[in-house]
Amino acid sequence: MCRLLGYFGQPIQLDRLLYQPEHSLIVQSYKPREMTAGLVNADGFGVGWYHPNKTDNPYIYKNILPIWSDINLPHLSRYVESRCVLSYVRSATPPLAVDLSNCQPFTQQKLLFIHNGFIHNFRQNLYRPLRNQLTDEVYQMIHGTTDSEHMFALILTQLQTSPNISLATALHQALIILIELAKVYHIYFSANIIISDGQQLVASRYANRSPNPTLYWLENDPSYPNSVIIASEPLFEGNWNKCPEHSIITLEEDLEVNITTV
Repeated sequence: MCRLLGYFGQPIQLDRLLYQPEHSLIVQSYKPREMTAGLVNADGFGVGWYHPNKTDNPYIYKNILPIWSDINLPHLSRYVESRCVLSYVRSATPPLAVDLSNCQPFTQQKLLFIHNGFIHNFRQNLYRPLRNQLTDEVYQMIHGTTDSEHMFALILTQLQTSPNISLATALHQALIILIELAKVYHIYFSANIIISDGQQLVASRYANRSPNPTLYWLENDPSYPNSVIIASEPLFEGNWNKCPEHSIITLEEDLEVNITTV
C-alpha cells in the first residue's frame, strides 16, 4: 500500500509539504502508521505539480529509488512552488516491476493521478475485462503494468466518451464500473485516489471489503492557511478529518470541501 498526499490552495514550496512536517511523506516512506498491507514504501516515489501562474500541463519528478535516498529532491523541493501538488511513495504489489513506467503520478495532458490500493489478482482476473472497457485511444496510452494505471485509464475513458462531465463524475463512473466488474469476477479492490487538472482536486476513499485504507483531509491549518491537504496519514498534529468510507471529496477554487457518496 502506498502513501498519498494532495495539496490545493495558496502557492507553497514543495519542501514545506514533503520535508518539514513531523510525519511527512518522507517519514511515511520508512515509518508509516496506518498501512493495511506492507511495512515500508521503498519502491519509488513521485511528485507532480502545476505552475502557480500559468495554465500549463503539470510537471513531474519521479524516481524508483526510496524517497529518502534521492539527493536531488531536497534541492528541487526548495525551488519549486505550486498551488496544486500531488505526491506519493510506493509500496509495489508483487510481482509488478519497480520501474519508471509503473511509477506515479500518471499524467495525461492536464491531469495528474495517484492511487493507493490494489485490485486483487489483477493480472489473472481483471486485466483483460478492464481493458475491454477502454477506448482504443486510451488503451494505447497505457505504458506500464499496474492496476493503478488501468484505473486512471478507466477515468480517462469516461472523460473521453462524455467530454462535458466533471472530474468527480468521471471518477464516480469509473468506480461504479470497477464495483460491477469486481462482483462478476469475485475479486476485491481498494481505490484511494487523488486526481487533479490544476483547477480542482478530487479524491476518493473506496474499498469493496474491509479494511478500507485510510484517507484524511485538513483545511486552513494555521501553518497552511487558505489551503486543503488530503493525505493517507496526518502529516502533523491538527484538526484532521477522516474521509468517510465509500466517498468522493471535491475541492474547487473556493476550497470548500464537498463530499458525496459512491
